[in-house]
Amino acid sequence: MDYLVSVFQDLTELTPLTLSLLAAIVLTAVLLMILEPRANFNSRAIVYGGLCTAIAFVLSYLRLYHWPQGGSITPASMLPMFVYASIFGPAAGIAAGAVYGILQLIQDPFIVHPVQVLLDYVIAFAALGLAGFCRKNISAGVLLGGFGRFFSSFLSGVIFFASYAPENMSPVIYSILVNGMIIGTDTLICFVVSLLPQVRALVERLKKNIATQAGQQV
Repeated sequence: MDYLVSVFQDLTELTPLTLSLLAAIVLTAVLLMILEPRANFNSRAIVYGGLCTAIAFVLSYLRLYHWPQGGSITPASMLPMFVYASIFGPAAGIAAGAVYGILQLIQDPFIVHPVQVLLDYVIAFAALGLAGFCRKNISAGVLLGGFGRFFSSFLSGVIFFASYAPENMSPVIYSILVNGMIIGTDTLICFVVSLLPQVRALVERLKKNIATQAGQQV
């Protein structure tokens, strides 16, 4: 029971500003969904983007394990962003990922330099949208998008957090190990989940439904 409480307790850390932004994103998505019969393809992309971003953000605060170095293991919190990019392509995926990163920055900022902010939040999460380059294979997209986020955070670690490396350990090795444990583990969880036949079938069904509604092939 104590473990279950610890998994959900970080949800209480969400600030009023973050909750307001999440509510605005979801409300916009719901309103556009109500207007679905009149909506065009771009509107559908906004609807699904808002919902996927909100789901991913909430999942990121269900923490299965906290690493001593910071960061945590989540229940496939990045997967909704990978699915979104797989359906709507890399451009939409990168845009939605950037919004997701900005939400993370607003909620839990750790700032040492403007470039570090870009690498750890905006670019790292936008890189999840690279999954859109593998639209025919969601699992390959997960690996590509996960590596994109890892590489951006790896650069940030080498450039801005080298002093955290233990004595006699290269900052490069330290950044690989830390980001590998945090981002690598989360990516691995998303990859395993993406291999489930039910998940793959759901993604394909969403693609077909959206393509049918839009009157064009996705």
